[in-house]
Amino acid sequence: MSFEEFEGIVHIPPKAGPARWVFGDHYTIKADRENTHGSLGLIEALVPPGGGPPPHIHHDSDEAFYLIEGELEISNEKISRVVGAGSFIFVPKGKVHAFKNIGDQPCKMLIIFTPAGFERFFTELGVPAEQGVPAPEAEQYAADVEKAQRIVARYAAEYV
Repeated sequence: MSFEEFEGIVHIPPKAGPARWVFGDHYTIKADRENTHGSLGLIEALVPPGGGPPPHIHHDSDEAFYLIEGELEISNEKISRVVGAGSFIFVPKGKVHAFKNIGDQPCKMLIIFTPAGFERFFTELGVPAEQGVPAPEAEQYAADVEKAQRIVARYAAEYV
């Protein structure tokens, strides 16, 4: 990961960090276990209309979302809520949750994992997203789902 550290402060420049396509969503890892000493993982996400992960649960990490642009449906086992730009969502470890872009424009958000570690799931699962290269074809998503099912337990999580 491209970052600089000066006097104990970490700086990740704009557009820096490994970028991956996962299920058609674009994720850029801005902070990880290495550059935060295990404190947190931070991902910048661009989620197209209809995008988002299936219901899942993190057993070892809390997850938080800050929605910068767009509209998401956030759900757990019992209810769903529609949230808009400027919303903050906190999901404690052990809680089933999912999100879906229900709008007609891409959502831009930050995803935080504490402690760090789950961000590596995206690095392992995803297809590199290089500048100017379009998202993989939809057929890739089926392969992503199969691979995700195989590796998710390594990251102390599961799909429900």
